[in-house]
Amino acid sequence: MRMNFGLTFRAAKGCWKVNLSQQCSRGPIGLFVPPSPPVDPEKVKELQRFITLSKRVLVMTGAGISTESGIPDYRSEKVGLYARTDRRPIQHRDFVRSTAVRQRYWARNFVGWPQFSSHQPNPAHWALSYWERRAKLYWLVTQNVDALHTKAGSQRLTELHGCMHRVLCLDCGEQTPRGVLQERFAALNPVWSAEAHGLAPDGDVFLTEEQVRSFQVPSCARCGGPLKPDVVFFGDTVNRDKVDFVHRRVKEADSLLVVGSSLQVPDLVRVAAVPFASLSQAPCRVHPFLHLQISSLCLLLAQVYSGYRFILTAQEKKLPIAIMNIGPTRADHLACLKLDSRCGELLPLIDPH
Repeated sequence: MRMNFGLTFRAAKGCWKVNLSQQCSRGPIGLFVPPSPPVDPEKVKELQRFITLSKRVLVMTGAGISTESGIPDYRSEKVGLYARTDRRPIQHRDFVRSTAVRQRYWARNFVGWPQFSSHQPNPAHWALSYWERRAKLYWLVTQNVDALHTKAGSQRLTELHGCMHRVLCLDCGEQTPRGVLQERFAALNPVWSAEAHGLAPDGDVFLTEEQVRSFQVPSCARCGGPLKPDVVFFGDTVNRDKVDFVHRRVKEADSLLVVGSSLQVPDLVRVAAVPFASLSQAPCRVHPFLHLQISSLCLLLAQVYSGYRFILTAQEKKLPIAIMNIGPTRADHLACLKLDSRCGELLPLIDPH
């Protein structure tokens, strides 16, 4: 498979333009979707029965539901960002501590935003929105930050990790639409130009340091503080009230369906979890600096494990669990039904009666 992406963002006579070129042997919809077997009619019947017997189904979606809209994920084999590049997502600590890191992030985000914000819901998003209108879907929890569920009309929705379409001030908490910030970027950088390659799940693209150096970043219009997208970066934690809210919704549901999420934890983090978590509960036995590092890692673990914890809550409540994801997930052993089909091919076949 041949892939060659180019994204150019430049100003010409005061008018910003985007030039996106793609060369590949597969269309943009399937470009980031891992290979999967054809839809099995028997599996369709099993999922239909699962949904028919459910009166208040809670659905949890991950990056796998948005790959069919042309947004890459991080972990998919051969087609995910980790498999295709050596790039890794930005860390929360680096963003809040470093002006240079924020400048680099916003320059790249500025270039990638026109493409990222233009992505549209696919049949899987529309199907879940329809389930909600038919009073079948009790609550929708997404780990994605792309706003595609909102674009599809979903309202009974919790965006667990936030949304890239909103921006927050780190000092005063003022919230503004991301589109408004794009206009401020353009006004501050009328002659700035950059060429980037590749797009990440959070709208980030890849630029050189030389391209970033002259980019101007606006501050909060209200207090002058630094701005951050309203999302949970890696190393940050999901708001405790939001997590508790989702746990309550899980307990009120009568079944749980996972769509497009592996619920996986990186091997290094999984191995470190038990000893580090126990050490963090005994600060008197470790050096203060080490305890700080352990506490920071445990905060990271709290976020990494968040999606899987909802599965455990469902298991404790003895709720039936179904999983639709291409490839294995961490909760396969807890599911009564596992499907390895594309979300956009299978979900529209289900009648939410």
